[in-house]
Parts: sequence; C-alpha cells; structure tokens
Amino acid sequence: MHLERLSRILEVVGYAGEMNVADISTASDLPKPTVYRLVQDLVSAGLLEPVSRGHFTIGSRLKRIVLNDQSDAALQELVAPSLGKSADEYGAAFFLSRLRDQSVEIIHVETPESGVSYLHPGLGKRPLHACSCSKVVAAYSPELMLEKKLKGRLKAYTDFTLTRVDDLKKEFETIRQRGYAECIEELERGMCSVAAPVGQSEFGKTLAIGATGSVRVFTRTYRDRLGCQLVKLGEELSDSFGWNNNLDIESGKRTIATESTK
Repeated sequence: MHLERLSRILEVVGYAGEMNVADISTASDLPKPTVYRLVQDLVSAGLLEPVSRGHFTIGSRLKRIVLNDQSDAALQELVAPSLGKSADEYGAAFFLSRLRDQSVEIIHVETPESGVSYLHPGLGKRPLHACSCSKVVAAYSPELMLEKKLKGRLKAYTDFTLTRVDDLKKEFETIRQRGYAECIEELERGMCSVAAPVGQSEFGKTLAIGATGSVRVFTRTYRDRLGCQLVKLGEELSDSFGWNNNLDIESGKRTIATESTK
C-alpha cells in the first residue's frame, strides 16, 4: 500500500509536470497530511524536487534512472531531426555521441543533403583528451579525468594533441566558460570538430552534439559561430527532454531553476 501511494504521487506529478501538495492530494485521492509526508520522503530520495515554494516536479534521480536506460536507437530518434536540419544549414556532418562506461562514443551521424563536400567523422569510441565530443563530456564530468588515471595515458595523435595534464585542465576550464569544445587537428591532421553537451547536468552532460569539417572550412570565425549554435541547440534539446537543472562543477551543488531565477 505504501509503495502504491508513492507510485500514484509520482504518476500524477509526472503527468502534470509540476504540482503543489493540495493538487497532488486532489489528483491522487489521498489525504493532504499523507501526501505531505510522502512528498517529503520522495524529495529526500531525489525522486521529486522542489521547483518553487510548495511546488514539486519529477526529481533528477528518477530522470537519470529512466534516461540512462535509453537505447542508442531511442536517442537517435530524438536528436536526429535537429542534427539533420543543422547538417543541411551548415553543409557539414553533424554527430551525436554518448558516454558509455569510461569512453565517449559517436553513435549517429547526419550528413547534408545539399551535395556539398563534407568530412564524415565515423562512428565509434574517441579518446577523452583528443576529440571535441570527448573533451566536452569530460569537462562536465570531472570524475572521468582524475589525474592519477591520466598520467602516461595521454597519447599524442598529432603534434597538436594535448598530452600534459595541466594543459588539459586549462582546456576544460575554457570549455566550461564558453560552453563548447574544439578539436583542431588534435586527432587527425587537417580535420576539425566542435561539440557541445546536451545539457550541462544529469543525463544531458553525458551526451554531446557536434560537427566536423576541414581546417580550411572550419576557420576561427566559423567555429565560434558553430559553437554558439551547438550550445543553443543543446539547451533546446535539454529543455525539451526536461534536463534543465544546473550543476556547479566546482562545488557539486545543484541549483533548481525557479520563476525567480529564470
């Protein structure tokens, strides 16, 4: 009975998006004192979260449990239309990558239909220190890049690959400041890529969207414009999926967006 009541509260809040205790009580047909107590239990467990005074929404922990089980095919279906549109607009290959275990892997690529020449990034794993999609995921997931794990493992793929831990840390700080990562001939000569996370917290920070092209096409101005567009697209996708909580990377403290902070 207790589990059934908890489940009922999660269901009604999930359907509504945001509710207060009185509304939950009415929708679930449970007494207000019972709802208040159960809501506090769910908040403590991270299954509900307060979004403003007296109002609650589905918690990040529950979202993470559900979304971490997303198959590649499900993610591709959600993101591919936006990537396809961007590929046609920019005349470049756009990709979706995800964190899997301790590696970042490109799982889907959309190419332009305009007939322009483009570079295909290919599918599969990328090194955490030498690809834009890997670096942007690592920048928002510091537990992946512990110094003791890095020493002696930063392979130089080209003369431009970052192989010193201190240099990589500075690069991650830059990525967090501007919201996107670049790879300029670090993995392969003549090839560039730009990537941004699909949200900077929870499940979104384990996904990256990006584009790749030649050094000739991906100039500094082009990369700046593309990076800003990828950040915007990532935020739009994050909002549409409900991954809109913010995480302070340095402190690890979470801030909840409310009407007063939006």
